[in-house]
Amino acid sequence: MIFTTHKKTDGYWKVTIDNPPVNVFDPEFSVQLRSLMEELEANSDLKVVVFESANPDFYVAHAELVNIFEFPKGTGETGLSISWPDVAKRLEQAPFVSIASIRGRARGLGSEFIQAFDMRFASKEKAIFSQPEIGIGSFPGGGGLERLHLLTGKARALEIILSGDDYNAETAAAYGWINRAFSDDELDPFVENLARRIDSFDKKIITTIKSIMNQRAIIPQNDHIMETQTRFFASLTEPEARTRIKNLLDQGLQTYGDVELNLGKYL
Repeated sequence: MIFTTHKKTDGYWKVTIDNPPVNVFDPEFSVQLRSLMEELEANSDLKVVVFESANPDFYVAHAELVNIFEFPKGTGETGLSISWPDVAKRLEQAPFVSIASIRGRARGLGSEFIQAFDMRFASKEKAIFSQPEIGIGSFPGGGGLERLHLLTGKARALEIILSGDDYNAETAAAYGWINRAFSDDELDPFVENLARRIDSFDKKIITTIKSIMNQRAIIPQNDHIMETQTRFFASLTEPEARTRIKNLLDQGLQTYGDVELNLGKYL
């Protein structure tokens, strides 16, 4: 199983991600995430869920590029026909709070994964963030063009996306990409305390707060997300993208090694 659920209390669950060797977001990741989302939604007592990684070097590395056209369809309940955008929208609208506790690399779809969460906290020493798609001849297709600028502002989102470079946790926090960065030994106690505080409060009020805030805030539109997804997949069929992806795969992309650890340098 890629996702292991630890039910700390009726209202507080912790989910550990483990998809060796580098936690790529592959089709099976998508299938299991959709099933997990259904389990979370079915629990009327759930107030807060924390997602962490079993791999200290990789939170979610990026989309799996060899089988990227095999990703499953969505449920259709949100109006989004592809599994990941569908789950992301459901996370945004869920009656519970979602928190990403980040160690390791969250690049590409890994970055877009955490953008769908309600809150994001990271290790100063171990977390790295990137939208590297420009380096493979493409652009963010999992919600990055719709959500990142809502967190960072337009200018910083353009810097992140057009540079394709790696950013440390302190810079990500300063930009608004994540809530806060902590020393590694302080991350777990902070997130645990926050999750338990939220769990101590009334579920109805938690749900009301999220619902009202979603009504007041700017939420990405479904037609914008689907247009980006369509154009993203089309971009991957271009000769430039195919050549860049092959070169990276030949050097060791998607295996545990220097390319994945230092992707910004290799792009």
